[in-house]
Amino acid sequence: MPDPLEQIWIGKEERQGIPVPPRKDLDPPPHWRLEAIAATDRPRSLTVGADGRRAVFVEDRDTSDVYLLDLEAPGAAPERLTTGRELTAFWEDREPRLSPDGGTIAYVDRGHIWVVPAAGGAPRRLLAGSSPVWLDDGRLLAAVEHEATRSTRLVMVDVADPFPRRLAVDHGELDHHGDEEAAAVSPDRAEVAYLFRPRADLSRADIRVVEVVTERVRALTGTPGMRDGAPVWSPDGAAFAYPSERSGWHELHLVDRGGGNDRQLTHENADFSDVAWHPDGGRLAAVRGRGNRFDLVLVDPAGGAVEAIAEGGTWSTPHWTAAGDLIAAYEGHDTPPELRRIAPGEAPRAVHAPAPLSVKRAPHVTPDEVTYPSFDGLEIPAFLFRPRDASPERPAPAVVYPHGGPTSAYVDDWDGHAQYFVAKGYAWLAPNFRGSTGYGREFERRNHGVWGVDDTKDCLAAADYLRTLDWVDGERLAIFGGSYGSYMALLSVTDDPEHRFACAVPEYGDVDILTSWAQGDRSGAQDLERMMGHPSTARAAYRAGSPVHRLENIRAPLLIAHGERDERVNPAQSEELVTELRRLGKPFEYVTYPTEAHGFLRAGPQLDFYRRVERFLDWYLM
Repeated sequence: MPDPLEQIWIGKEERQGIPVPPRKDLDPPPHWRLEAIAATDRPRSLTVGADGRRAVFVEDRDTSDVYLLDLEAPGAAPERLTTGRELTAFWEDREPRLSPDGGTIAYVDRGHIWVVPAAGGAPRRLLAGSSPVWLDDGRLLAAVEHEATRSTRLVMVDVADPFPRRLAVDHGELDHHGDEEAAAVSPDRAEVAYLFRPRADLSRADIRVVEVVTERVRALTGTPGMRDGAPVWSPDGAAFAYPSERSGWHELHLVDRGGGNDRQLTHENADFSDVAWHPDGGRLAAVRGRGNRFDLVLVDPAGGAVEAIAEGGTWSTPHWTAAGDLIAAYEGHDTPPELRRIAPGEAPRAVHAPAPLSVKRAPHVTPDEVTYPSFDGLEIPAFLFRPRDASPERPAPAVVYPHGGPTSAYVDDWDGHAQYFVAKGYAWLAPNFRGSTGYGREFERRNHGVWGVDDTKDCLAAADYLRTLDWVDGERLAIFGGSYGSYMALLSVTDDPEHRFACAVPEYGDVDILTSWAQGDRSGAQDLERMMGHPSTARAAYRAGSPVHRLENIRAPLLIAHGERDERVNPAQSEELVTELRRLGKPFEYVTYPTEAHGFLRAGPQLDFYRRVERFLDWYLM
C-alpha cells in the first residue's frame, strides 16, 4: 500500500481491469533511486549584471527561487534571494534581471512582477505581467496580457509608482494586431527593440524598434511565414544581432540600427541562440545547436567565423564577466545541470553543481545517435540508450519516449528518469519525429496539417526499428510521453493495426485536439492554429488527429496521469479519455495531482508518478 503521507499529492484515482501489483522479484537499480532524481536541484535562467560582477539565476526543486552569485569572489556560494517562489517549468519561465546599477532584481512569480534588493530584503510586488527588463534603474519594461484584444503588449512602469503605460503606440502603417515580446533596451536607453508576432501570420516574427519618448514604431525586419529571433544590441548601439530561420536554419544575422545592411552572418547549417556581445563589440558568444547537441561558440561579427570553445551536451545562457571570461549553464546526458565558467585557453570548470553526490557518482549511460526510416522514407533521428547487460542472449524490453512540443526535441541534456530505467534494464529510444527542432526548418514543418497522423507513424516506425536490434525483445515494447509525447503515445496504441506496444503511458496529453483548442490557454491554441490552421477551416484534419474517435481500437493497457492545474492541456482532456475508455471497457489506471500544472515538477507528485510508471512497465513488460 502507498505511504499515507504520499496520498496528500493525489486527487482522483481510478482503475479499470486487473490491478497492477509491484513485482516481488525486482529491486531498484544498484546506483539509482527515484528519490535522488526528484531531489536534484536544477540551476537555469542565468543572467549577469551590467558590470559583469554578479550573476542571478533560478534553481528548481520544490520551488523556483532566485539566487545571486558573486563572480568576483572565488569559490563563493550562491545566496538565496527569494523564498517560496512558485515552482515553474523552465519552458514557461523568464530570467530574473539585475538593474543597471546592480541594486535590485526583477523577477516574475505567480503572474506578477516583483522586485527584491540585491543586498537582501523583502520582495515587493509591482504589477501583473511577465518578462521584466530594466529600462534604467527606476523603470521596467514588462509584457502584459491585454484581455480585450487577446494579445501581449509591452508596457513601461516606474518602480516607485508602478502604473503601466503602453510602450509602442504610434505604429503608423504597420500592423499592430499581434503580440509584443522579448524587449531589448538600446545602450543609450532611447529605443527598445522587440519581437512582434502578427495575428494574421502565426508563422511569422518580426523585429521592431520603438522610440521611448515619441512612442513611434518602425519595422526592422519581417518576412511572411518566417520567424526572426530576439534582437541583441551591439555595445555601441549601432547594430543588432539576431537569429533568423530565413535560410532554413536559425542562423545569426546582423542589421544596422536603422534597418539597413541586413546580412546573414553565419552559414553553419545550425541553429544559433543565446547571443551575448563582448563589451568591446569584437566578438559574440552564442549557443550553436546541431543534431540537438548545443556547443558554446564565439562568432566574429565582421566575417562570421565561428569558433567552438566548449562542445555540448547542452550549453545555454552564456554571459561575459568582468574578468573577460564566460559563465553559462551546462548539462548533458552524463552531467546533471550546473553552472560553469570558461576562461580563455582553459577547460570549463563548475562553479555551482548542486546535484546530490549519489546522482553525480552514479554510472550514466551515453546514448547513441541513430536514425531509422519512417513510412515515407524520411529518416527519423533518435537517441538510443542501451542497458549495459543487454545482449542477443538476454534481449531487453524497450520504451519509446516521444518528446513534448511538438516544436521541441529530445536533446543532449540530463534525463535522470531515463537513466533510472536504463539502469533497470530497459532500452530507451527517444525519437525526434517530424516536427522536431534541430534539423532545419523543412523538417520542423513536416507535421504541419498532419498532427497525429504522419508523426504517429514515425513513432510506430521507432518500434519497427527496435525490432531489428538483436539485443531488444521486440515483443516487450512500451510507449511513454508527456504533453505532445502523451498524445503520440495514445495515438500509437489507437491507430496501430499491428498493436506493436504492450502498454502505454499518456501523461497530461490531448485526446481530442478540437476540444483541446477550445479548453487550453491562448499560447497553446495559437500554436495549434499555427501548425494545423483554424478548426473552422481544417475540421477534417482536426478529426484525423484526434484519437478519441477511434479508442475502440486500443488493446494495450494505459496509465493516464494529469495535473489538475494544467492550463495548456486542460485536465478535461484526460477526463474525456477516461470516460470513453470506461464506456468501452478498456483497461486503464488514472491518477490526477491537484498541485501540478503542465508537468509534474514537485518532488512528491513526481515520485508518486514515476513509482507508478515503474510498477506499470515492470508488470506489462515482464
